[in-house]
Amino acid sequence: MRIAVTGSTGLIGTALVHSLRADGHEVVRLVRRPARAGDEVEWDPDRQYVDVAGLVGCDGVVHLAGAGIAGRRWTDAYKRQIRDSRVLGTAAIAEAVASLAEPPRVLVCGSAVGFYGDCGDRVLDENSPPGDGFLPKVCVEWEEAAAAAEEAGVRTAFARTGLVVSRRGGAWGRMFPLFKAGLGGRLGHGRQYWSFIALHDEIAALRHILDTESLSGPVNLTAPNPVTNAEVTAAMGRVLHRPTLFTAPPPALRVVMGELAAEVLGSQRVLPKRLLASGFTFAFPTVDEAIRAALR
Repeated sequence: MRIAVTGSTGLIGTALVHSLRADGHEVVRLVRRPARAGDEVEWDPDRQYVDVAGLVGCDGVVHLAGAGIAGRRWTDAYKRQIRDSRVLGTAAIAEAVASLAEPPRVLVCGSAVGFYGDCGDRVLDENSPPGDGFLPKVCVEWEEAAAAAEEAGVRTAFARTGLVVSRRGGAWGRMFPLFKAGLGGRLGHGRQYWSFIALHDEIAALRHILDTESLSGPVNLTAPNPVTNAEVTAAMGRVLHRPTLFTAPPPALRVVMGELAAEVLGSQRVLPKRLLASGFTFAFPTVDEAIRAALR
């Protein structure tokens, strides 16, 4: 197949491009500068511009681009960047796809379990409503921005991804050095659920969505065994053979992280109902297995 990918230099995008190419698929990477190589297509999400000619002949598009959620303190300006990078970028991709005489069969748009907001220990699946607050609002707008592709008859799926377990980047990647140094510990009371997914399973799930005609709309990309932050802390200590004596109290997190602390302390107990129903099998369904996979 010929697959176009945005966000191809990020944690998930890099792994996805490698996986696709390793299996002989042709990958077109959308880049935010003039194209310099045969596998590059220029786009500018801020201007909602896409060099549409570069998408001709694509069987699918995987749209993963967006400003990092946890990389910086949430100022008003950075919150606008988080929102605009997702909503404007998705609208640009969807409209470009819809404009093609022969559009791709499928558009897989990144999304997040942040859609559900803080729900305590309530079990969530793809039928659960959006929550309240900044991230749920962004996720709703993010998914709605793909309307042009859906209206053009392109099968459109929203990959609502949880915390990706990897040493290479993302929130979990920043945890590994702390825990290896024996400085890891519980965040707040530790009872908040963290819905995670091993990087290997994230890539396999994205490819499963590309290949599975019955999957459209929201699809939760989380392991089937969500765990609490306290259980994550214990698992990291267990696998890395390090003590986990430290605790970061909520007031301290709020001082250091600002508004982002509410997301760290929030709870989302998400199940991958549609993914499992479609026949997907997780290679690393438990948090210990996911952590061990990240170390290999």
